[in-house]
Amino acid sequence: MNGSLNSPTDPVNITLKRGPTGLGFNIVGGVDQRDAMNDSGIYVSKIKEDGAAALDGRLQEGDKILSINGTKLENMAHRQVVNIFRCAGNQVELHVLKRPKEDWTRHRPAPAGWTPSALSVLGFLLALSACAVLVVRRFRSSN
Repeated sequence: MNGSLNSPTDPVNITLKRGPTGLGFNIVGGVDQRDAMNDSGIYVSKIKEDGAAALDGRLQEGDKILSINGTKLENMAHRQVVNIFRCAGNQVELHVLKRPKEDWTRHRPAPAGWTPSALSVLGFLLALSACAVLVVRRFRSSN
C-alpha cells in the first residue's frame, strides 16, 4: 500500500469554493445520458484550467459525483443536476467516488472524429443559440 487511508473505491468529500468562473469543471451523465456501461451516474468530464477544481487539485476527470451538499444524485436527469449545482451556493461539498484515469478513458472514449476543440466549438454554438432564443423572447414580450 502507499499509506493512503482510502482505497480507490472509498468515496471522499471535496469542498470547493466557487470562483469567478464557477466551480471549474464540466459533468456528463444522468438518467437521460446513460453511457455504454448503462451507467446513469454523474461524472466529471473536464477540469477547466485555473478553475476552482483545478486549483484545489483533488477532483479529477472520471470521478463520479455521488452527492452535492448532501443531495444524492441517484436517478436524476442531467439538467436536474446542473440546476442543483447552480443553486449550491459559494461553498459546495461534493461526495465523490474516485475513478482511475485509465478506467475513465477506457469506458468513456470521445466520439469518433471529435476533438476537445470541436467539443468547445459545439458548446459555444449551443450557448450562443440559447442566448439568441432568450433575446428573441425578451424582444417579443416587450412589443
